[in-house]
Formats: sequence, structure tokens, C-alpha cells
Amino acid sequence: MKKLLAALAAVAPLLASAAPTTWNVDPSHSQVGFAVKHLVISTVRGEFTKYAGVAKLDDADAARSSVEVTIEAGSIDTRVADRDTHLRAPDFLDAAKYPTITFRSTKVAPAGKDRLAVTGDLTLHGVTKPVVLDVTTSPEVKGMFGETRRGFAAQTKISRKDYGLVWNKLVEAGPAIGDEIAVTLDVELVKDAPKTAAK
Repeated sequence: MKKLLAALAAVAPLLASAAPTTWNVDPSHSQVGFAVKHLVISTVRGEFTKYAGVAKLDDADAARSSVEVTIEAGSIDTRVADRDTHLRAPDFLDAAKYPTITFRSTKVAPAGKDRLAVTGDLTLHGVTKPVVLDVTTSPEVKGMFGETRRGFAAQTKISRKDYGLVWNKLVEAGPAIGDEIAVTLDVELVKDAPKTAAK
């Protein structure tokens, strides 16, 4: 028994120092969406269709986890071509000048069972502001080809004016476009497979 305890004591520091595992966003099973009020009375929803992201996950110590996501601003899609063209233009995203939207985490903390609070820097339209994502996690599962997958659902709200997106028009009901944007992410991650030595 003493030998077993001694062996466990020797291995424990190695386990504690193990590097977080790397996971990549699977865009074919993910969605980066948003919603904003239109004419005060309704909600317009859209998404960005081109993006990539990498997460470093440590289930034993969430503080050692991190995430980075890059979104192509020009991939905005609200299912109305003329509106999307306007959203890509200088009145809004100015995608030619600011082609990417990025999020880089600065802190990851537990927030209850299967929940995380992920604080990070969101850079949009050339402006960087801190935001907090409310994240719900899933357990690991095996995919159809033996790969390991996890799901994460995240949400936050931002003020578009904070990022210099101030274009608007007043109508009888009030502003044509709301200031608050609800951001929702449904992301499926695939775990990096260990590299095997070449034979």
C-alpha cells in the first residue's frame, strides 16, 4: 500500500501539469447567430457563415482553458441580399476595411453545473471591448468516425453603438434598428487527434 501511495504521489504532479486538450470548431455543425430589433416591434435574425475557432480545454481547471474565434465579417447572412449588402457597407460593418471579427478569451471560470463564464475581448469594426459569454457545455461523445466531439452553446448581448455601428433612422415607432444585439453561438468542437510517429 505504501508503494502504491508513493507511486500515486509521484504521478499526481504530472497529471496536474498536463496540457489542456485542443479542440477545433466544426463549422458544418455550428452556427454563429445574432438578433436585433427592427422598428421596435419585431426581431431580425441572421448569422455569419464563415468562421474558425480553436479552444484549449481543461475540465479539471477551467482557468487553464482558452478560446479564440475569427469570423469573416463579409459572410453576414440575413436571407435578404440587399440588406446584407448594406450591412457589409461602411454604414455598418465596413467589411472591406474591417474584414474580420475576433474573440479572444482572457478568463474562463466555472458558473454552475455544465456552465462556464468566458470573459474575452471582442474586436468588431476596429473596436475592442470586453464581453462575457454565458456558456453551457456538453460531455464528450464519439462521432461517426471515432472522433471525439463536444458541444457548447453561448450567448451574450452587446451594444452596437459601443463598436461604432451608429447608423439608424427614426420612424413613427422609434429607431428603425435597435441598439442591443443578442449574440448566440451553437458550436460543435472536434478534439485534435494525437499525432502518430511516422514509420
